[in-house]
Amino acid sequence: MEHVFAVLDAMGLGAGGIDFLLASGASFLLIFAAEIGDKSQLVCMVLAARHRALPVMVGSVSAFIVLNTLAVVFGAAIANWIPEAMVYGVVAVLFLIFGVQAMRVEAEPDRECATPPSGHGIFWATFALIFVAEFGDKTQLAVVGLSSTSIPLAVWIGATAALIVTSGLGIWAGCTVLQRIPITVLHRISGVFFIVLALFAAVQTWRVLA
Repeated sequence: MEHVFAVLDAMGLGAGGIDFLLASGASFLLIFAAEIGDKSQLVCMVLAARHRALPVMVGSVSAFIVLNTLAVVFGAAIANWIPEAMVYGVVAVLFLIFGVQAMRVEAEPDRECATPPSGHGIFWATFALIFVAEFGDKTQLAVVGLSSTSIPLAVWIGATAALIVTSGLGIWAGCTVLQRIPITVLHRISGVFFIVLALFAAVQTWRVLA
């Protein structure tokens, strides 16, 4: 442990590295608690239940890495890059498209886990859904606040690690649920879930514009 602290000291990351470790730990706990049961984790769950887990995991983690990097590097200004109404509008359209597609998919026998035609396709779909849904969300704003009052790199590491864990838990839950629920029912459930999120985002868009 002394060697770890020495390396952190050499990097200028706090006396003995303790500040760095505390900042990382605090960020991990805060973001983990905020994301449990949040929409991004539920999105990972329903996507993993219908598609291969790996591209869903890579897509969600990639989106969170980009979001956290933007939060740490650019701070609160990221929330003003895109009008709030536009963000909600794009979220509503994306969720509606995925909801309708899910409702139209027929059951396919002899499959333990629904497999998309292309791993690249589901990667980009997951990336887009998570990125747009979480842009300017409470989690990203929490990272902004933490990085402005603590060690930015430590905050980034802690927050990213927490989001990787919560995404992994959501994906695991999705594949577990699939083993107990008929694929047709699962498609309907995921379709309804996305459509409900689309309606919620549409209401938020209307409130911002009103």
